[in-house]
Amino acid sequence: MTTGEPASTAPRPAQRCGIDSVEIARIERLLREHEPADLLRFFTAQEIADAGEGEGRAASLAARFAAKEACVKLFPREAALMQIEPHDFSVVRDAYGAPQAVLGPRAEVLAGRPAVTPVPLAGKVIYHLLPLRRRVILDNLRRVYGQTVDEPGIVALAQAHYGHLRQLFGEFLRFQWLSLDQQRAMVRIENLEAFVAAYEQGKGVLLLTGHFGNWEVATVAGIGGFPQMRGRFHFVRRALKPEWFDRLVTRRFQKAGFGVLPKRGSLDLMLDRLAQGDAIVFAFDQHANPPDGIAVDFFGTPAWTFKSLAIIALATGAPVLPATSWREANGHHVLRFEEPIPAVDDASTNEAIRLTTRAYNAAIERLVLRRPEQWYWVHRRWKNVAVSARRRKLHAANA
Repeated sequence: MTTGEPASTAPRPAQRCGIDSVEIARIERLLREHEPADLLRFFTAQEIADAGEGEGRAASLAARFAAKEACVKLFPREAALMQIEPHDFSVVRDAYGAPQAVLGPRAEVLAGRPAVTPVPLAGKVIYHLLPLRRRVILDNLRRVYGQTVDEPGIVALAQAHYGHLRQLFGEFLRFQWLSLDQQRAMVRIENLEAFVAAYEQGKGVLLLTGHFGNWEVATVAGIGGFPQMRGRFHFVRRALKPEWFDRLVTRRFQKAGFGVLPKRGSLDLMLDRLAQGDAIVFAFDQHANPPDGIAVDFFGTPAWTFKSLAIIALATGAPVLPATSWREANGHHVLRFEEPIPAVDDASTNEAIRLTTRAYNAAIERLVLRRPEQWYWVHRRWKNVAVSARRRKLHAANA
């Protein structure tokens, strides 16, 4: 496998061997029964191009998929927990035509070598000249990647994140001037069938997401292309500051046919929308003070997390689907739905809420690792943890 220069001096895991085979007929059926865009669920665009056309195409793709499956077998525990999948690897050819397996972001993390993130010049400039919440960003990155990434690697991730924020700001200003067709052309939707299957259950759909990529562009341009869903998506969110900015964002959502529900005092409205079969979107990656929040692990550290999503899911049986978005190198965006996360049953209601909430945090972790520079590291996700640490230091100094 090739991963570029390692970003950490951490010891490499013991060498393992993965073996797999794939029937060519299985890939032939895939090519025959699916649209070309559906192949991107299994192969990268480069892998599809390298396979070419003609009689040897299915055999070439079968060999690549077997190699990807073999790579998954190098991580048996993570594969069993659905933390690693074939699409987390890609097969490329070097200058001599020899195949190599390249690790994606999740595989890099599991291998102890997070993917090298391209750092745009704008990100470096902003990091040094306009370091908005730089300490918060660095502290958050160290908490998540501190065991596998050295300090220069942490700084590079922070700079890449500043580059993402710069693009986010530019897209926010430019998006409102684009035509509807131009907006739709910016977004590709992946695994829409998972959402359709959940929607057809008739219990409503709870979408679990966070501040990934450019969520506004992905949702407004992506889902906005389905007029039958107009008025049937509702975002649960806090009011933004300043007030004029909140009004602007709310107006743009409503213009696109999305409802906006406040985080506080809207439980009855949510239950009513679910009873009508609508979809409720929860941004689940923000700090939640008690009594709204419950302390559960997030990247190995307790973090106060909203428990309302687990309560609603347990009470209504509505399916909970993770959803994420990210920006690709060409400036286009991807909106992807994941498979539903079942609620965790327990004799104790409080324990069921805690375990279910932890399962949701684990889903957010997987989405963060997929495109780390495009998550919102600016937020003080472990706020109470940081406060407690400072108090302990002050107490020790005064002792």
